[in-house]
Amino acid sequence: MSGSGNVAAVPPEGGDRSLWRRHGTALVFLAPALVLLGVWVVYPALYTVARSFFGRDGFSEFVGVDNYEALFTQDALLTAIKNNAIWVAVVPALVTAIGLIFAVLLERIRWSVAFKTAVFMPMAISAFAAGVIWRITLDEDPERGAVNAGIAEVADAFDPPGALPRAVPSQRNLVEGSTARGFTLRRALSPGAVTPLGLTAIPETSLPEDAEQAQLPPPESGTVAGVVWRDFSPGGGETGVVEPGEKGIPGVRVELRTPEGETQKAETGATGVFRFDDLESGGSYRVGISSETFAEPFDGVTWLGEKLIVPSLLIAYIWIWAGFAMVVIAAGLSAMPRDVLEAARTDGATEWQVFRRVTVPLLAPVLSVVFITMIINVLKVFDIILSLAPGSVQDDATVIAVAMWRTSFGGVNDFGLGSAIAVFLFVLVIPVLALNIKRFRSEQ
Repeated sequence: MSGSGNVAAVPPEGGDRSLWRRHGTALVFLAPALVLLGVWVVYPALYTVARSFFGRDGFSEFVGVDNYEALFTQDALLTAIKNNAIWVAVVPALVTAIGLIFAVLLERIRWSVAFKTAVFMPMAISAFAAGVIWRITLDEDPERGAVNAGIAEVADAFDPPGALPRAVPSQRNLVEGSTARGFTLRRALSPGAVTPLGLTAIPETSLPEDAEQAQLPPPESGTVAGVVWRDFSPGGGETGVVEPGEKGIPGVRVELRTPEGETQKAETGATGVFRFDDLESGGSYRVGISSETFAEPFDGVTWLGEKLIVPSLLIAYIWIWAGFAMVVIAAGLSAMPRDVLEAARTDGATEWQVFRRVTVPLLAPVLSVVFITMIINVLKVFDIILSLAPGSVQDDATVIAVAMWRTSFGGVNDFGLGSAIAVFLFVLVIPVLALNIKRFRSEQ
């Protein structure tokens, strides 16, 4: 029947099949990834959120928000949050700044490839291995830790250590004092006198390497001389007498006080001998061993102690990631239009003005990538804490990720509180991820 009325459209046969043809192939390829994503990401995330509202023993005890209240009441968790705030405030900014400086300066040197390789090398190893390296480097003993060894060289140059760590007089009835004040001979001496100053309670390993057989010098007019030696013989011997096998102590600082109150100083040689010349006859002189002889050497900075462990961790982490920032920023710098830089220089801008008003603004997208990436990284920092911080300061160095692991699997076994910490960490990361997504969309 013909007519001008409306006729309902009939869908073509095989519409569902056409839809399958358009999307079926994509679904086949996406299915494995969707399954794995659901099993390994979505389900654990939802389970963790639900588990955070229950106690440590499973879903039998509903505790509400008690676990989240514990986040801000327990001292260990508050320390972790505080430390993570320090990491976020310091590391991203410094890594980005150091990477920018390296990238700009490397454009002007001929051996830039070698320098880039050296700076980027820490990225080739794991953070755990880097922590082990820095733990050895920051060892308090200058004989082991490279950092303290370098500081010791400078410190000992300005404040030389003494020849001996400790000692006591072998004839205490003749000498008075202590290592802190020095030892002084009780009796006064006249020119031409020779005095032995024996010391004991000295391990043989503490003697200077150039120590030789002690010798008592001959008397001379107008001089006061003597010997400082290790007054100890393994098979026995006479106290206060220089005997074969007893070594002199070189480097001992001896003081002589004149009747006028002046002080002269001398230092013993390899045989322990010292001498003061050109003394006025008839004078009365006091001789003693200066306390400088027992000045302690630099014993190292406690980098891995509770006060400096966080700065030490920050330095080690910046060392790892500075190469990453340098390479990314250098790639952005190489793509920068050079005519803009040359135009700024032609207009009379200084290099600092070109850097601050042209280079940095043009590199802003790249700098934001590095900065946001580092924020995400420091929020979940974990392995370097375990490898670098000794067990005695783990509580002072802990961060949120470490606190989550220790609460859940480190012996506490409180999975409810551990789940709450994990959710809290996830909530902290969400704004950074949202900012990153927004930046990606703005660049398209």
